[in-house]
Amino acid sequence: MQDLAVTLSGYLSKLSLPSLGVTDILEIALISFFIYQFMVWIKFTRAYTLLKGILIVLLFILVAYILKMNTILWIIKNLSTILLTSVVVIFQPELRKMLEQLGQKKIVASIFPLDSGKEVQERFTDKTINELVKACFDMGEVRTGALIVIEQNIRLSEYERTGINVDAVLTSQLLINIFEHNTPLHDGAVLVRGNRIVAATCYLPLSDNMELSKQLGTRHRAGVGISEVSDSLTIIVSEETGQVSVAQNGELSRGLTSAELRSALIKAQNKKVVNNSKLRHLLKGRMKHEEHKAD
Repeated sequence: MQDLAVTLSGYLSKLSLPSLGVTDILEIALISFFIYQFMVWIKFTRAYTLLKGILIVLLFILVAYILKMNTILWIIKNLSTILLTSVVVIFQPELRKMLEQLGQKKIVASIFPLDSGKEVQERFTDKTINELVKACFDMGEVRTGALIVIEQNIRLSEYERTGINVDAVLTSQLLINIFEHNTPLHDGAVLVRGNRIVAATCYLPLSDNMELSKQLGTRHRAGVGISEVSDSLTIIVSEETGQVSVAQNGELSRGLTSAELRSALIKAQNKKVVNNSKLRHLLKGRMKHEEHKAD
C-alpha cells in the first residue's frame, strides 16, 4: 500500500497543470458558445440526419484504424480532400442559413437572458389550431382539395423556395382563399411556420411507398413524401371525398374527425412553460442580501 502511495505521489508530482489567464478563459467561453450554437443549428435542420451518416462513416474509419486495415485507410487518405469538399457542397444551403442567422442573433441577449417570469414556449398558438381545424373542415364540406405542411423542428427552407412567398398570419379565410379553385395559388402545398403562412404553391417530394392505396392521388403521396424526409405534420383535404387526413413520420391517417385533427395539432404544438428568469432572480437575490447587510 505504501509503495502504491509513493508511486502515485511520484507520478502526480511530475504533472504540471497549465496556468489559465484571462485570454484562455475568454477563448474557452467563445469556443463553447460557437459549439453550442452549431449544435442548436444542427438540431433544427436536415443536416442532423446527414451528420449521423458522417458519424457512422467516422466510426467505420476508426474500426479500420484499430484493425489495421491498411488498404481501406490508404483509400480514405487519398480521398480525404474530395470528401471534405463534398461535405461543404452537401451542407452549403445549411451553412449559408447558419451564417445568416448568426448575423441576426442578439448574442448578448442569448447569453444573458434578463427577461423575468415564466414564458410559454410553443410552435403555434391555440388560435392557429382553431383556424386550421375550421379551414380544413370548411374546405372538406365543399370538396376543396388542400395540402398544408406544418413545420416542426426541421426547417423546410428548400421546399419554401419552390413556392411563392406569402408571409401572412394564418387565418381560416386566407387558407380557404388560397385553395379555392382556379386561383393562382391553389396548386401545390402551403407551408406553415409558427403562426404564419410562409409560402404557397410549394412542390413536395412524392412518396415511393408501394403500400399506399392506389386510390390515393398526388396530393396524398406528396403529403406522405414530405413526412418521410422531415418531422413535419401535413394535413391533406381530399378533393374527391372531402376527408381530412394527416401524414406524419411516413404514416397516413385518413378520415380524421375535427377532434382527432385538433389532438394531432396540440401534440405538434409542443407547448411547455419554461422559467427564463434565473439570472434576474440571482441578481435580485444578491441585491436583497446587500440591502439586509446595509440595514
